[in-house]
Amino acid sequence: MIQLILCDTCVVIDFINQNSENLVRLKEQGNIIPCINSVIEMELIQGAHNKREMQKIIRNINGFRRLEINQNILDLATQLLTQYLLSHHLQLPDAIIAACALIYDIPILTDNIKHFKYLPNIKLYQDVNRI
Repeated sequence: MIQLILCDTCVVIDFINQNSENLVRLKEQGNIIPCINSVIEMELIQGAHNKREMQKIIRNINGFRRLEINQNILDLATQLLTQYLLSHHLQLPDAIIAACALIYDIPILTDNIKHFKYLPNIKLYQDVNRI
């Protein structure tokens, strides 16, 4: 069975910097499709320090499936921000990433579990072989 997984920005950064054996292994399994959305893509591009890094980012993210951010996702992200900004310091990108995962009903692959674990119904990808 094919499974979509939304890869958080930190995971994609590690992949681009060739520090993510886990994501490489997941991609090689063939039954997992790593995904990003426009917010993750923009966070990656924003982190580029020069043209060479920008090109490297763009080249590497071409292997990820893009998930559309629609109004339902933005509405849910707004609800999440309203509910969790003050209590858990939820940031705008993480709210949109979480809302995207919730609407598509897919898990998030992240190294920053603390950014998402308190959100109701959120699925965090748990791979028993992850280091």
